Amino acid sequence: MNSLLQLLVLAGIAIFLILKLRSVLGTRDGYENPQAEAPARRSPARRDFEVIEGGPDRDITDHVDDGTDAAKALAAMKMAEPGFSVSEFLQGARGAYEMILMAFENGDVEGLRPFLADDVMETFEEVIRNREEQGLSIDANFVGVRELALQDASFDRADNMAEVTVRFVGELTSAVRNAAGELVEGDPNAIKRQRDVWTFGRKMGSSDPNWVLVATGG
Repeated sequence: MNSLLQLLVLAGIAIFLILKLRSVLGTRDGYENPQAEAPARRSPARRDFEVIEGGPDRDITDHVDDGTDAAKALAAMKMAEPGFSVSEFLQGARGAYEMILMAFENGDVEGLRPFLADDVMETFEEVIRNREEQGLSIDANFVGVRELALQDASFDRADNMAEVTVRFVGELTSAVRNAAGELVEGDPNAIKRQRDVWTFGRKMGSSDPNWVLVATGG
């Protein structure tokens, strides 16, 4: 009788342990099951992607620091004229620098006129005129642009006028000769570096795509 009672007690304990074990395993399965919640875990990755897509414009931040007044001005230019590209503008500025510099050195007033604002044109024209009155001429050859950097930018939303200031370091040979052809300054065989800070202006959204030189500095 005692043996039977012990067996019944042991059987009861075994059944209890089996039920308890199933209960624990069932809880574990239910806890691990949130594999289905993986999309929720991946949501930060989607947010990161959205930040990248809507993040800083590399066409701007490759040339000026994000959040600066210059960056905001360039962004406003793009809003006024969606096709505007800062990188393409700088490529055009590089070519304009050579054309304007060489036209000035060679005294080509008419060649300068399309690229200069009226007040800048007056200054350049006066220098060329004074040079001619003294019988001086310049023998110059453009070597290339050694450095080019966007220095500043501004935008007036009232009239869509944009200004972009570019710093150049050009390399050229230059020799000044008098009316007799004698060398009075420079060396036709020596390459010199010339530093210029030029500001170009244009009305964004205008049908005229050309930027003009509105200010010069060094």
